Amino acid sequence: MKPIEQLTKHMTEQDLSFIYIDNPFTINYLTGYLSNPHERVLALLLTGSKSALIVPKLEEQDAKHGAAVDMVFSYSDHENAFEKIGSFISDTPGVIKNIGIETDYLIIDRYNQLKELFPEAEFTSITSPIQDMKVIKSTDEITLMKEAGKFADIALKVGINALKTGITEEEVVALIEYELKKSGIKEMSFDTMVLFGDHAASPHGTPGKRQLNPHELVLFDLGVVYNGYTSDVSRTVAYGEVSSELEKLYTIVLNAQKTAQSAVKAGMTTGEIDAVARDIISEAGYGEAFTHRLGHGLGQSVHEYPNIAPGTDLLIREYMCFSIEPGIYLDNIAGIRIEDCIVVTDSGAESFTQTTKDLIVVPVK
Repeated sequence: MKPIEQLTKHMTEQDLSFIYIDNPFTINYLTGYLSNPHERVLALLLTGSKSALIVPKLEEQDAKHGAAVDMVFSYSDHENAFEKIGSFISDTPGVIKNIGIETDYLIIDRYNQLKELFPEAEFTSITSPIQDMKVIKSTDEITLMKEAGKFADIALKVGINALKTGITEEEVVALIEYELKKSGIKEMSFDTMVLFGDHAASPHGTPGKRQLNPHELVLFDLGVVYNGYTSDVSRTVAYGEVSSELEKLYTIVLNAQKTAQSAVKAGMTTGEIDAVARDIISEAGYGEAFTHRLGHGLGQSVHEYPNIAPGTDLLIREYMCFSIEPGIYLDNIAGIRIEDCIVVTDSGAESFTQTTKDLIVVPVK
């Protein structure tokens, strides 16, 4: 059964009058049509008998050719998209009693406009069933994510080869993204991170004009979008020989990452996987310096359900995809993170990226 058919079945079982979705990633997942409408309304409407996509007028022809729905209708910039939605739904038999919405995405303004159209209706979250569908990847989705992973490995190679004394973080980012664009990659899955030395002590720091010095660590965190699917990888490398203390920290993170990845199997919980890595870092005395969850899901978006974090209890199943990325961050000293994203198989975990996780020491140039 196709995802859109599964969701329509859920709608019938829950006695929903119709479903409203305006999350572009969910619309793409359900219909095959991907668009970034910016501030304009792009919405999928599901009733018991038909599916419809409402799009800005300038996207009408693309949507008609690309969206697997029963009908496409559009609105001009001077028209109110919700009035068009109201007209479409008014043709649906019966009283509008209950509307399904993605509560983790729908903004208040659009919720209020739906309330004005259907003041007697109640609203029911469909976030959970959509997450449950998306979390198990198809063979085609996994194939695209493997290709995205190959380009992430290429990006790491470009970045590592670019390291030289005096180069800035921003310059390395520019070189990585330029080379990927030449290879046909149109979009990174998030803002590329290249952080030198103490600058990497902020886990999600912003690359700047910080220059590279010999004998310090460099943190890379990056990914690409390939045919609508994402990759995400982190590696920390040494520029010249680094201190024994930094090598020790790296070994702790490496052990945590490899052990957690090797432990993955269907039937575990997300919290149990997090604990494998977190316990290793805590027992080494750096638990307080591991300041984030172990991982997150990915697919069309680089941050998706599930959440691999302490206290979570979702059961791991085959064909789930998520990151495993422990780290240690010490203010004014360094940040170390090692990350692979994996797909759960019948034999464990298969990584989308293949760049070595052993400490790479780049000769000083």
